[in-house]
Amino acid sequence: MDGYFVLNEQGEPRLEPDIEAWSRWFEHADRSVARTVVSSGITVLTTFRGVGETNENGEAPPLFETRIFGGLLDGEEQWSRTRAEALAGHEWLAYWCRLANKHNHGITAAQLR
Repeated sequence: MDGYFVLNEQGEPRLEPDIEAWSRWFEHADRSVARTVVSSGITVLTTFRGVGETNENGEAPPLFETRIFGGLLDGEEQWSRTRAEALAGHEWLAYWCRLANKHNHGITAAQLR
């Protein structure tokens, strides 16, 4: 079943059973979690989505989306359930974007031999 989630004071998802309350929160909330500009053409962005299908225990689904815009990894995405997982995943994807943006994609001549 679709669940509607807001972020609590610690930035973690909390189920919001009142769709009108969720709608008001969603309209004004800053859902941006992290943004890294790797280069002029590559950005990694993590946001809170707020809607997802809960499991039979009512647990929150992956609600944090990290996506790469531009570069070799354009369109890659990762989904996370918690803010901590989302931030770690964000840093991981930004790291890979930096590597992919290097000359020879971070591979040295010695590694090719």
